[in-house]
Amino acid sequence: MSKSLWNDVDTYFSSKLQESDPMMDSILKANTEAGLPAIDVSPNQGKLLYLLAKMKAAKNILEIGTLGGYSTVWLARALPEDGHVVTLEFSEKHANVANENIKKAGFENKIDIIVGPALETLPTLEKKGFSSFDFIFIDADKPNNPNYLKWALELSRPGTVIIADNVVRNGSVIDADTQDQSVNGIRQFIDLLAEESRIDSTAIQTVGSKGYDGFVLGIVKE
Repeated sequence: MSKSLWNDVDTYFSSKLQESDPMMDSILKANTEAGLPAIDVSPNQGKLLYLLAKMKAAKNILEIGTLGGYSTVWLARALPEDGHVVTLEFSEKHANVANENIKKAGFENKIDIIVGPALETLPTLEKKGFSSFDFIFIDADKPNNPNYLKWALELSRPGTVIIADNVVRNGSVIDADTQDQSVNGIRQFIDLLAEESRIDSTAIQTVGSKGYDGFVLGIVKE
């Protein structure tokens, strides 16, 4: 099956199951115009994140990897009135674009962007008053996914949902001989999940406008 067909099916589901969304469309447009890489989650994936956070009734969300704020706004839409998103972004340029998008979407009071390498900013969260989260989305540089998982578990509580994006890598995740550091990061991440007794997890393969990829979904045990 071709990627064009996957894209057409994505478009079909979006047209049927999502209302016209000028705000989210404008965020993608702003990201493109700013020269950001086109690696945002797709509209259907954004809606999935929204639904998962809504099902969890998440009040405190951590996102590792902001880019232009597209997934960040989807997550913020799921929050109750007193909810909050903390999102970590390495690039100051990306964070500036995200900040403008977040303001346009009306969530500047619900979202904090923290700029810098995530492995340097994650240890500062507790001192900033963010001691634990009930929903964590990992979507940053893949070689560091094992380290992000360790921090996600440290910043979790029983019942916390942890989601990681881009774990299939067009099928190359099964290549034990790969020299691709992103794939190796995902493989090490999966190995850690397999050994980790504190979390129940599974992986879902996806196809669509973003090609062949997938998510890991986990829940921290009681």
